[in-house]
Amino acid sequence: MTHLDSTDGLARRAVLAGGLGLAAVAAPSLTQAKEDKPQMDKTMYGLIGQMKAAPGKRDELVAILAESTEGMPGCLSYIVAKDAADADALWITEVWTDKDSHAASLKLPAVQVAIAKARPIIAGFGHRFETAPVGGVGLG
Repeated sequence: MTHLDSTDGLARRAVLAGGLGLAAVAAPSLTQAKEDKPQMDKTMYGLIGQMKAAPGKRDELVAILAESTEGMPGCLSYIVAKDAADADALWITEVWTDKDSHAASLKLPAVQVAIAKARPIIAGFGHRFETAPVGGVGLG
């Protein structure tokens, strides 16, 4: 985190799960190696989703999600943010070189570990949007 489906959502962060899905939050991560920069002939893939922690567990969930964000090939941006209006909600914003890179990330050992650790404290998922990023700071 898809982030709204129980298993797929958790993975997407990665997890918005991660799911939003993980998915994985307090310290945003930007993994941008030269080979990960988007190519003009390829459509980037983006996800924006809301993840809800069990009451009082948001900071713990943020820590778990932040652990799993390093070394995800194709990840151009992975941001975990606290919802300003909901003390238990997070927003995860991801940009990938392509949809396949995102799908492959869900199989990474670090992401699988994060999903397993986060699952018991994830209360659910809110909105989820797939996007096609076209540019912006850090996206080349």
